[in-house]
Amino acid sequence: MIDFYRKSFLNYLDSQNLTKSKSNLYEPINYLLNLEGKRFRPILTLISADCFGGKIKDSLPAALSVELFHNFTLMHDDIMDSAPLRRGKATVHEKWNVNAAILSGDAMLIKSYESLQYYKKELHILLFELLNKTALEVCEGQQLDINFETNEKVTFEDYIRMIKLKTAVLIACSLKMGAITAGASKIDSQLIYDFGIIIGLAFQIKDDFLDIYGDLKSFGKKIGGDIIENKKTILFHNAYLNTSTENKAILKKYFSNSYEGNIETKIKTVKQIFTDSGAKSDTKNLIKDYLEQAKRKVNEISIQDKKKKILIDFVDNYISF
Repeated sequence: MIDFYRKSFLNYLDSQNLTKSKSNLYEPINYLLNLEGKRFRPILTLISADCFGGKIKDSLPAALSVELFHNFTLMHDDIMDSAPLRRGKATVHEKWNVNAAILSGDAMLIKSYESLQYYKKELHILLFELLNKTALEVCEGQQLDINFETNEKVTFEDYIRMIKLKTAVLIACSLKMGAITAGASKIDSQLIYDFGIIIGLAFQIKDDFLDIYGDLKSFGKKIGGDIIENKKTILFHNAYLNTSTENKAILKKYFSNSYEGNIETKIKTVKQIFTDSGAKSDTKNLIKDYLEQAKRKVNEISIQDKKKKILIDFVDNYISF
């Protein structure tokens, strides 16, 4: 079923001729959209619409909207992170330049809102308001992420709030958009949104985990990038809570803004502390806890059991280890 939703979306994406132009503005968009992304945000929109008895074709414009918005954020995030790779390929600002990435990203954002014009007034207003709210929250989350690189006092609660805004709200938005297009009740729309928040938190924590313990080929980004950028992810918090006083001092040194030592030594040493302190296993267990919460949330939604199974299968295929 997940392959069916994916193919439905890719066929629709291709039919929109968004990536056919070879102009300087659209070529970077074409490049980024054609990298091997999972497409799971638009897939979730289609799944949600199907779960509530909606027609797949009526949810496709909303699915396109969230995918374009997501890729817009990636294009700009890569600039802010000075990231060299995205999905194993050169980022847009590396392949072209920063100005091209900014302008093409802006165009993608406009196209995201344009896609919602498919819907009649009542639905358009609901979807437009949801995307506006989500877009602002994503910006707030990105700003927190930037702040945390230089803030040496970041709590576990601060980190969870940041990833909720930066990542989870867009995943939740994708699901709620599908529910809205299918005419789901406000209660069920909120329940599937809440489900999206939970799996979004699990997804981001897994992404942070793979930044340290993944491999370049499957992860598609430089391993250890979060350590280089002094990002105090869940691994940092779990390690700092459970490691020795000596190792706490080492972590403080390496995550200090004044550190100018060898980067590879920093990555190797921090990774070893994460592993020895139990942060690696604790983080995997936290992901599992979130996924169990997500599955319980699915059971609260008023949909058929076979539709609940699709949501659970998605969790097992895309987010579980």
